[in-house]
Amino acid sequence: MLIAIVTISDRASRGQYEDVSGPAIETWLREVIVTPFEIVRQIVPDGVVPVRDVLLALCDEQHADLILTTGGTGPAPRDQTPEAMREVVTSELPGFGEQLRRASLEQTPTAILSRQMAGTRGTSLIINLPGKPASIRFSLDAVFAAVPYCLDLIGAGRIETDPARVKTFRPASS
Repeated sequence: MLIAIVTISDRASRGQYEDVSGPAIETWLREVIVTPFEIVRQIVPDGVVPVRDVLLALCDEQHADLILTTGGTGPAPRDQTPEAMREVVTSELPGFGEQLRRASLEQTPTAILSRQMAGTRGTSLIINLPGKPASIRFSLDAVFAAVPYCLDLIGAGRIETDPARVKTFRPASS
């Protein structure tokens, strides 16, 4: 199981400030997932081309099962993660973005500005997360119960979670 974490930030990619979002995602994953997995982390600048290119490489060359991005989903001109995603994914999964915004609205009224989305490319699931560590934890808590079954459906690696943290939902076999 290969999980990629991609921090999307002009300033972090130039070393102007420390990436705290990527480590926050990794910490959460290590608390929740109980099956063995490997993590690769990358930091790229904002913009369609750098985000698209790293996502394509992670899907098509490294065959990452799960890719979690952080940053670049707001309305600012440099926030172009959704545009890059649309150039990469073959199937959009709008329910993830809807749930991420719904859950985030419980914390902040500015959640309606988010353009988070998710989708698949081959056997990779890509989910866009917010850039703030507190929001990352809240967002992952809101959607991760569906992630293992989605990975099953697309032929990716199998993930099991600690049910005390996230109760994975898989329909009963018929």
